[in-house]
Amino acid sequence: QVHLVESGGGLVEAGGSLRLSCTATISGGTFTDYAMGWFRQVPGEEREGLCAINWSGMSAYHVDSVKGRFTVSRDNGKKELFLEMTSLKPEDTAMYFCAAVTYAGSAKGALGEMLRSGFWGQGTQVTVSS
Repeated sequence: QVHLVESGGGLVEAGGSLRLSCTATISGGTFTDYAMGWFRQVPGEEREGLCAINWSGMSAYHVDSVKGRFTVSRDNGKKELFLEMTSLKPEDTAMYFCAAVTYAGSAKGALGEMLRSGFWGQGTQVTVSS
């Protein structure tokens, strides 16, 4: 079982930066059993996958809409996942969720697998003002 708690969201002006964190509590396994990822969702819309990172942190994938602005990383010793967000835009406003899934393939493949069978946190709100 995996329990995930996101933090770091808030209100920021366009062009600003935020760093989101996701802390994992795991029973019956270890943090490195899981690929991790970040998603976001706006009310009334589908959850959008943003990025994923494999168990070791050596392989990461970012979707085109955030590539170059957002960076995913993880600290396996502290069981934490991070999302560094820069050059924020009003359209980045959403609830941000972290997810975990056991997956041995690529970081890109893990993103889809998280939607099918991942563990999820409760989310942290990010609001970007214009």
